[in-house]
Amino acid sequence: MYRIPLFLLLITVLFSCKQVDKKNAPPIASETMKTDSIPLVYPEEKHFKSLRQVTFGGDNAEAYWSFDDRMLVFQSNYDQWGVGCDQIFTMERTEVFDSLRPPMVSTGMGRTTCSYFMPDNKHILYASTHLVDVECPEVPLRKNGKYVWPVYDSFDIFVADLEGTIVKQLTHEPGYDAEATVSPKGDKIVFTSDRSGDLELYTMDLDGSNVKQITDALGYDGGAFFSPDGTQLIFRASRPKTEDEIKEYKALLAQGLVQPTEMELFICNADGSDLRQLTFLGNANWCPFFHPSGEKILFSSNFEAERGFPFNLYLIGTDGKNLERVTHGETFDAFPVFSNNGKYLAFSSNRNNGGTRDTNLFIAEWKD
Repeated sequence: MYRIPLFLLLITVLFSCKQVDKKNAPPIASETMKTDSIPLVYPEEKHFKSLRQVTFGGDNAEAYWSFDDRMLVFQSNYDQWGVGCDQIFTMERTEVFDSLRPPMVSTGMGRTTCSYFMPDNKHILYASTHLVDVECPEVPLRKNGKYVWPVYDSFDIFVADLEGTIVKQLTHEPGYDAEATVSPKGDKIVFTSDRSGDLELYTMDLDGSNVKQITDALGYDGGAFFSPDGTQLIFRASRPKTEDEIKEYKALLAQGLVQPTEMELFICNADGSDLRQLTFLGNANWCPFFHPSGEKILFSSNFEAERGFPFNLYLIGTDGKNLERVTHGETFDAFPVFSNNGKYLAFSSNRNNGGTRDTNLFIAEWKD
């Protein structure tokens, strides 16, 4: 499914976007301060040279860089921006959105997720349910007392320009198609689909052709990203093993649900070969992204938590060694994404939200 629905972070006509009045935007600081004058960067967070908060309300996540690192595209459900559930927005890297709404590039219909820039920096792709229903789909949170994610079979993947006009539909198969990201080489898209009867990874060309299945093990394979040179994929997966686990997984999937509380990271070549499990940490390890060197993975995990929280960011080598904790929050840090030039890291966090459940976007200047 989409990498995670924003409404679960804390357990019409096509819309033509309106440009934000940058003259009235809040000033940009090298490091935004909390209201009590405590820096956003915690003392142990040595990889952050500075940190800016760029959204201030709602659930904002999955911010991905344009190929030229000038812009980001992300999803938000912030009701003050006039949306009923997750929609797709763009922003310049230097902008901050406190009271103003950024340009929306999705239709405003259905639920959307998993946006990503195309190589020309002029188009984005994202998944949407709007062809089946213009209203937001219902959101199951628990099944038989257990935390679940919905896997909407109405999701398909679309390409839109930066004015919000859909120019192409990339997937047409029945069932779930989402979680699409583009190779830094600019030649391939990886996405998750249940067209085989299970949630597997697939690749396709930028025009939706030449679809190839990459994984085939039972379990939920999703949230995949290419390495900087485009030769490898990193993703998160569940792997039910016992008879009871397999029975439960299949029963939930038949209802359009998955249980994401036990996931590990896997790595393979871009064609699916040389697949191996990277982490063996327990709990939920997810939203991995390659370090610019291609030799490390940055990801979010709650493996050190006793009751599900906090989630923090960690680095691990592609050989599974040298695990290092990067963030030191007490709530939620996730969706880390490096800029293509390796200078910046965008991620989502509950820090500095005034005790609310808001999840905001932050941009750090990164240092190794």
